[in-house]
This record gives sequence, C-alpha cells and structure tokens, in this order.
Amino acid sequence: MIIAGVDEAGRGPIAGPVVASAVVLTPSQFRVLRSEGLNDSKKLSARARERLFARMKELGVVWAAQAASNVRIDRTNILKATLWAMERAVARLTVRPDLIVVDGNSYIPGIPVGRQRAIPRADAAVPSVMAASVAAKVLRDKVMLALHRLFPDYGFASHKGYPTASHRCMLDMLGPSSVHRVTFGGLRNKVREEREFSQKTLFPGE
Repeated sequence: MIIAGVDEAGRGPIAGPVVASAVVLTPSQFRVLRSEGLNDSKKLSARARERLFARMKELGVVWAAQAASNVRIDRTNILKATLWAMERAVARLTVRPDLIVVDGNSYIPGIPVGRQRAIPRADAAVPSVMAASVAAKVLRDKVMLALHRLFPDYGFASHKGYPTASHRCMLDMLGPSSVHRVTFGGLRNKVREEREFSQKTLFPGE
C-alpha cells in the first residue's frame, strides 16, 4: 500500500503563505531518515530540518508541495486555504497513493474520504507525515527568507511571520505590508485606521 503523509507549515503567522507538503516514503527510506533523526519538524532545529530535507532528495523520496498566499488566506480563511494547498500538493505527487494521512482533524476536500485519514499529531507518529512536516517547514522558511529580502524592516528572517513582540512593534511603526494577512490578529483594524488617517490627511474636514 502506498501511503502519502500530508502536513502544513504556517497556519499561525500573521504574514506570508501557508505551505502544504505531501510525501511518500518507502520503508527503506524511512529507516535511513529515522536513523538520521527524522521526527516531527517542531522538535527539530532549522539546521536539522534542512539536512533531513536534503537527505530526502538524495534518497529519491517522492514529495510535492503547494503554497497558499496571504491573499488567498484573507479571501477564504486559513483552514480553507490550508486544505486547498494540501489538495494541490497531493495532486502534484508523481505516484497515486492508496491512502492519504493528514495531520490534524480536517479532511481534504476533493479527495474521497475513504482514501484519507485525518489524525491529530500524526506528525509525531506517522513516518510520511513526519517527512511532510519537515518539507513544509523548510520550504516555508525559504519563502520567508525571500520575503525578508523584499521587506527587511519587518524581520521575517528571524520570526518567519509569527506575531512576536518585535514583529508587532514594526507593524505599529510601519503598518502591514502587502504580504501580511490583514484578517489576522487585528490587522484589519490597523489597515482601516491607516486608510482613515490617510483620508483625513488628504481630505481634512471630511
């Protein structure tokens, strides 16, 4: 039976995309990766995740990924955007899995329920989901580093878009960028306040 593990990275941040990954591991690939430290990505350092992802590619592991932008997240919501990315990641696999194991408690739309299992904390128990969690996290971190080069003042390289104190401070000073999720964490109000301030400045007395 071919099992694909599916996981995401980036549901909690207030900037940047959410990234979903789907991975198919053979038993021999899992043994190698497990011996080299494969685990839930949250339990690994950034360096360990990058090393394991590079090893996955060396071993010929079948994987695919899809990002959902902050625009899609704001237009739908984070859950729908995540499930859309997961569906696209599975569709991009070069093999057709018999079973899809999803980390969490939501099923992927567009895929028959009989072909998938939604298992909370699967990223700590199911080999292919562990690998998917690593791939998704590494790929999203790369995106946030690229966004840091475009918007260096926000510090994306350090916090990856999560609402840290320093990130909030820069938002207070600069307002949201074009890659912030304006429906998250009060950012919609911040955008509204900025627009009202701009209008009052341009049209005093309005």
